[in-house]
Amino acid sequence: MKRSIEAMVATALASGLVAMAPSSAAADKSWAYAGPNGPTKWAKLDKSFAACAGPLQSPIDIPDAHARKGDLPPLLFNYKPSPLKIVDNGHMIQVNYASDSWVSIEGKRYELVELQFHKPSEFKISGKGQEMDVQLVHKDKEGKIAVVAVLLDQSKENALIKTILSNLPQTKDSESAPPNIQINAFGLLPQNKEYYTFKGSLTAPPCTENVSWYVLKTPASISADQVARFAKVYPMNARPLQPVNDRDILGPVAR
Repeated sequence: MKRSIEAMVATALASGLVAMAPSSAAADKSWAYAGPNGPTKWAKLDKSFAACAGPLQSPIDIPDAHARKGDLPPLLFNYKPSPLKIVDNGHMIQVNYASDSWVSIEGKRYELVELQFHKPSEFKISGKGQEMDVQLVHKDKEGKIAVVAVLLDQSKENALIKTILSNLPQTKDSESAPPNIQINAFGLLPQNKEYYTFKGSLTAPPCTENVSWYVLKTPASISADQVARFAKVYPMNARPLQPVNDRDILGPVAR
């Protein structure tokens, strides 16, 4: 079975932890990033998507000037190599990650579940976005979700992304699991791992809220050729920015 973010939410639902996941595969395919079933309609497409109209939706434009600054605890990454398994789920390129890799945040361990790629970047920082972003989705043993978002600046080639793009599924709604190829998600992280953190939601239906976001301040790199290669598959798969409302945003101290 594909281990997608929707499946992860459904698992958590069984424990009463999060809102309802899409009611069926047909419901999942009912939404899109543009057109009559685009983002402005998500909340009304299916009753399980009602959270898409909630007050703490993602993505947002992070207002650095208004973020509460402080010495935030470091994100302690313990990523290990994983066999490459890529899913084109009809909405995005997703890489399912093997177990036993995690990030530790204030002593709490969140296991890396999958990588999701978006064009353009879904998040902005003080009005500035990037060509793409990658969202590293984690969950703890209780099913709570923490996502580390890395904006991807168009500059030099990224070796890990090169491997992924060289092994994409040939068609949508399919998988690619080439033998004897491993990746390490650490290759997606910039050297500077300072971050902004706030409560938000999944950025696609069912738009479940109470997701902990950690958006890295410094982008990682991707080449122009790699952006163009991704755009052949998904020229645009980013949700529009959502209102910040009165949510609390913490950010790193300027150095």
